[in-house]
Amino acid sequence: MPITVTAPQGILTSAGEREILPRLSAALIEASGATGNSFFTAIVGGTVHILPPHQIYAGGANRPVVMVELKLPDIGLATVEARNAFITAAAAIVGEFCVPGHKPENTWINIVNAPDGGWGIGDRQYTGDALIAAASAAAA
Repeated sequence: MPITVTAPQGILTSAGEREILPRLSAALIEASGATGNSFFTAIVGGTVHILPPHQIYAGGANRPVVMVELKLPDIGLATVEARNAFITAAAAIVGEFCVPGHKPENTWINIVNAPDGGWGIGDRQYTGDALIAAASAAAA
């Protein structure tokens, strides 16, 4: 379940550039109720993109926005409460890893869902039922 962090250069601290993705991954796993599940943990990953500040825009103007995009199957974070838990945790993590003065309104978090069967690893397509079965088997 990929997480993409896009930030202007100089907004994340050096530690933030290294640590934001592991912390966001842990937040997703926790919000999903899958802490300790080896299958679920293994399918969470992502990238951090640091761009020149002049390449980040919001509202049609150059702004120091940090964007966190989470892509997951439609069974992931299936409730409003679970999505809120991830968004709240992600906003706090971004705030922790940004330089002083970063404004909360310059942190954007977006959750994108793939339709059933629209998610896979390698050449293996996973339906929601297949993902649940694999995660349940790992929990047993």
